[in-house]
Amino acid sequence: MKNEKNIAILKEMAESVRICMFTTFSKEDELGSRPMGTAKIEEDGSLWFFTNEYSLKSKEVSKDNHVLLAYSDPGKNTYLTVKGTAELIDDKVRKESYFSPFIKAWFPDGIDDPRLILIKVVPDAAEYWDASASRIVVLFSTLKALLTGDTPDLGKHDTMKF
Repeated sequence: MKNEKNIAILKEMAESVRICMFTTFSKEDELGSRPMGTAKIEEDGSLWFFTNEYSLKSKEVSKDNHVLLAYSDPGKNTYLTVKGTAELIDDKVRKESYFSPFIKAWFPDGIDDPRLILIKVVPDAAEYWDASASRIVVLFSTLKALLTGDTPDLGKHDTMKF
């Protein structure tokens, strides 16, 4: 039951933002990040992305499949990080199902583009901050904390396992 709750939180937060910073390890074991659009989040919590099979990102995922996804919506004061394991998958049915006109900008030949491949990320753990109260409520809580010496209550914060 808890896993279903965690997956629901993950889906709701990530789907509302769609774009994350997708972080991988380079061959020098340095971090590399780039913005990636989430193509789909399945009911089991797996996150899917389109990419070029021959990109640096694909090479890095093949070398070390540990990734970090960072979703951020400062306007709503919501933030989500997802730690997971990634794998490259060539699945024509999923390509057809998840493909959108937005992806066509990078892959003009559509799902038949020989470079097009999917990255599947299976989440291991996530952490989120949800202070989606209005800016006035957040400001009031911060000012109150300054006056009382307490820590401001800026909403929900939790870590989740999958």
